[in-house]
Amino acid sequence: MYDNVFQPIQVGNVTIPNRIVRAAHGTFLDFPTRDNPDSSLIAYHVARARGGVGMSILEASPVHPSAVLGTINPWSDEVLWGYERLAGAVHAHGMMLFQQLWHGGNAYPNTSGESPWSASAIPNPFGGTVPIPMTKAMIDEMVAAYAAAARRVKQGGLDGVEVHAAHGYLPAQFFSPAINRRTDEYGGSLENRVRFCREILQAVRAEVGEGFPVGVRLVADEEYEGGLRTDDAVEIAKLLEPDIDFLNVSVGSYYRFYKMLSPMDDPLGYEVPKTGVVARAVDVPTIVTGRIMTIDHASRIIAEGVSDMVSMVRALIADPDLVRKSRDGRPNEVRPCIGSSQGCTGHEEPHIACVVNVAAGYESTAYVDAPSSATTRRRLLVAGGGPAGLEAARTLALAGHEVHLAEMTSALGGQVNMAASAPHRSDFGAITRWLADEVERVGVKVILRTFAEPQLVADLDPDAVFVATGTTPRRDGFQVVRPGQQLTGADLPHVYTSWDTLGFGGRAEIGQTAVVYDDTGWYDAICVCDKLLEAGSEVTLVTRFDRFPARVPGSNSLIDMTALPARERLLTNPRFHLLTDSCLVEITRSHVEARLIHPGATSTRQLPADTVVMIGYDHPNRELADALQGTGRPALLIGDASGSRSLRSAIRGGTMVARAYLAQLRESANR
Repeated sequence: MYDNVFQPIQVGNVTIPNRIVRAAHGTFLDFPTRDNPDSSLIAYHVARARGGVGMSILEASPVHPSAVLGTINPWSDEVLWGYERLAGAVHAHGMMLFQQLWHGGNAYPNTSGESPWSASAIPNPFGGTVPIPMTKAMIDEMVAAYAAAARRVKQGGLDGVEVHAAHGYLPAQFFSPAINRRTDEYGGSLENRVRFCREILQAVRAEVGEGFPVGVRLVADEEYEGGLRTDDAVEIAKLLEPDIDFLNVSVGSYYRFYKMLSPMDDPLGYEVPKTGVVARAVDVPTIVTGRIMTIDHASRIIAEGVSDMVSMVRALIADPDLVRKSRDGRPNEVRPCIGSSQGCTGHEEPHIACVVNVAAGYESTAYVDAPSSATTRRRLLVAGGGPAGLEAARTLALAGHEVHLAEMTSALGGQVNMAASAPHRSDFGAITRWLADEVERVGVKVILRTFAEPQLVADLDPDAVFVATGTTPRRDGFQVVRPGQQLTGADLPHVYTSWDTLGFGGRAEIGQTAVVYDDTGWYDAICVCDKLLEAGSEVTLVTRFDRFPARVPGSNSLIDMTALPARERLLTNPRFHLLTDSCLVEITRSHVEARLIHPGATSTRQLPADTVVMIGYDHPNRELADALQGTGRPALLIGDASGSRSLRSAIRGGTMVARAYLAQLRESANR
């Protein structure tokens, strides 16, 4: 099965055992040092090596002290001890390890406090300073720095290097006619603009010798007006081909940064139509990437001759054993990436994390699945079949306990089913569909269309109850910024919740003009606005925040990797309007009165509305937990019922509360 994926491939003098690789990606995990020999970075990469990945490229790392210092700093000999430790750890499992060599140019400030270096004095949209056009002496110094860094990579025991010449970083700043305004031998013609990168590659080759793999990462499309397009990338690839052993192709730049790692708004394999053109233009081994989530998809890309290797970064964050499970004929057991990008690029944590895999970034202290540990088998009840309940039930059953799950509706999935029904959000449902299959596989006894009431608890007589009963929308017009004020008109029949709008627990009659009030800053408003626009409404979004959306992880950074696609889609729709820093003061049958939230604001705006949707903080359904208080039976709140709101907190809460309970059982058994 998938034989073409599991064929080895030769890159330089290195044999990569299969065609599944991982392109460089920032982890912010600790690099191994003598003071921290068993670092989190080692544990992270070893988990994927053990899971069967053929090759990983370590994250972009600076070759020169003028660049922003990273977790890994190959401009210094101090990196050698950590390289040796890291290489030895992953080689024990057969994975090859390369290093991406990087300099940000105008994308980051110079660490010396001076202006950054670049091809020309063109500021980066996020850099904040005008860079210094590099002199010939600066160019020579930088070329030598790339070569010295490559020497350290080889000396440290790693297997190859990749020069990062993509995504608007320093070599790409020389490529781009929009950035490179030089009139010397490094500017003007494409051959001149490629000269800097060719000099880097040739210097690297001279330093590491023949056979040691040297590659380059390019973009097939910078995705902005005036930037490099696919035909440019083909010509650049051909010019660089004599100096490389492999080519890694992506898309995007700082002018449209999220395209490098687009969330679920873009389709699976969204980069391949462009990157495949560049990959096919050269004869060296190639890598493509871009929301490739299954071995089946990777196999088709290879079979069609698009690329020799396929990078699966986020899919392997979600399940480090993806390759091994697929090779062993168990692809249905692979925990799916849903492409929300909240944990991996949205940076909910100080380092890499994952919405669906609680162990991602915590491999040295956590485990993906709870091992079987039941010395005394307990009967346990999980109330609620949303993501928290499903994850808890799976964790408890894997540990060897008898688990019952009661769900009041006719289907598992909870509020994720609502989110997945919205336009551009269907991938949310992948994780709850997988969890539903998993609880069946591990033997959880599922009871649908059943309220988890005290009588059910009494009849089943479980040793503990995990209360994952979710929330219920408020319908009283409550607004966080006006907690003491009643919203007049909130009880009118054309005022709905997000549940009603998405067709759950009620059904909204969508009119021609709609006002959506966003009190949470979360995905709900995106889903509702997309749904209303799809139905043909003119939509005005009113939010108390100064931007939209405000609290989706990663959306409040300059480089928005999570919500920017939705903002682009909505803000360019002529039927969508946005009113920030505002609240509602009255709803009538024909319009809504809104005003600024700032003290002293008195004037209002009248917004036509025959449909109003209030998106606020829901009521946690804690009645079952309250009823079990004082009965001597543990009732553990998880998911939205505990007050959390995000999918990640629901899944994390489900597994962590279950694991804490299992730990208590083990402790009791050992006394």
